[in-house]
Amino acid sequence: MNGNCRTCMQNQLGFVLKVFLLSAGLSVLIKYVLPNLSIPATATNALIIVFLPTLIMASVLLWRIATTAK
Repeated sequence: MNGNCRTCMQNQLGFVLKVFLLSAGLSVLIKYVLPNLSIPATATNALIIVFLPTLIMASVLLWRIATTAK
């Protein structure tokens, strides 16, 4: 049982490290790359930015439901 717990902790540590590195990379992207893009401040762009994550998550969850139902 001791070895199993060690493996579990290593898996959790790996997951936390991956999330940390992804978060750090996203932060660098937002801070240094995105300000160089010239995206006009329009209502359409604001709606796209607000609703795009929701639409992506909804489509991924619907795809998972469809694949597990088969």
